[in-house]
Amino acid sequence: MSIEFNQLTLTADVAEIDALRYTPSGVPAVNCKLEHASEMTEAGQVRQVKALVKSVSFGSVAERLVLQDIGSNWKFKGFLATPRGTKQLVFHIQEFAKD
Repeated sequence: MSIEFNQLTLTADVAEIDALRYTPSGVPAVNCKLEHASEMTEAGQVRQVKALVKSVSFGSVAERLVLQDIGSNWKFKGFLATPRGTKQLVFHIQEFAKD
């Protein structure tokens, strides 16, 4: 048996938040986009990094996230997944807090 990890921690601004919705089983859900900007060193060179990340959250995390201001900055934790029928990677936010 192997143990595999799929964990992501990302500091980002809330760029877009959709309206709160509910899954067929009644769980609160919200789609959003997060905008990350930083400087990283790669191959000995400093690089400007920018990323717009498609994200989703469920349950109480979704209920909290939908109340946040556009442009507010947070430290997000969760995992990556590709929804059925798509090829686009989505960040599933499991928790977030002020950095």
